[in-house]
Amino acid sequence: MRLRHKPWAKEKLTSYPHFVIGEPEKYKGAWHSLFGNHHPIHIEIGTGKGRFITEMAKKNPHINYIGMEKQDRVIVSALDRVLNEEKLTNIRLINENADHLLSFFSKGEVARIYLNFSDPWPKSRHEKRRLTYHSFLERYKEIVTKNGEIHFKTDNRQLFEYSLESFSRFGMLLKNISLDLHKDALEDHVMTEYEEKFSGKGNRIYRCEAVFN
Repeated sequence: MRLRHKPWAKEKLTSYPHFVIGEPEKYKGAWHSLFGNHHPIHIEIGTGKGRFITEMAKKNPHINYIGMEKQDRVIVSALDRVLNEEKLTNIRLINENADHLLSFFSKGEVARIYLNFSDPWPKSRHEKRRLTYHSFLERYKEIVTKNGEIHFKTDNRQLFEYSLESFSRFGMLLKNISLDLHKDALEDHVMTEYEEKFSGKGNRIYRCEAVFN
């Protein structure tokens, strides 16, 4: 689906520096000072319009959430969601590409990473762009705590199979694997906008959790 151009998006994002962190590299190793506490940090890479991470922040005030999205015309919708939740203090947004993760987070600074409905990049020549490719896993391992986790959801069977193999080859422990998420009983499950629309048509959602050793 082609996204509508929003020429005003970048200006709006810079108008709310408390929520949209303009120079995230300045907080590498110091995100707890920004949040004002030492709660665990969870990040979502490809946060889209922000439904998932906003709902997670509401449900879990004892966790700090950071949503990363490279497209300003998309993350501006996530900002709107955050602004509508006046009492939400445990969430921040970053308008950046996941390629630069190591510039934004220090070793062991993140407890969990969410990858929700990432671009499958189905062509073989684009394999390195998949967010579960081993070079991305190396970046994730660098910033997560010991036994840090990746929670992964997708509607793309090929990407799911590829990712399970990638996680396994990287030596990660796989758990809570679901081949049809919405038929399984998952406590406190939060859907993304895309997930709700896609699953509402009866389509299958795949999910797993991968733990770094």
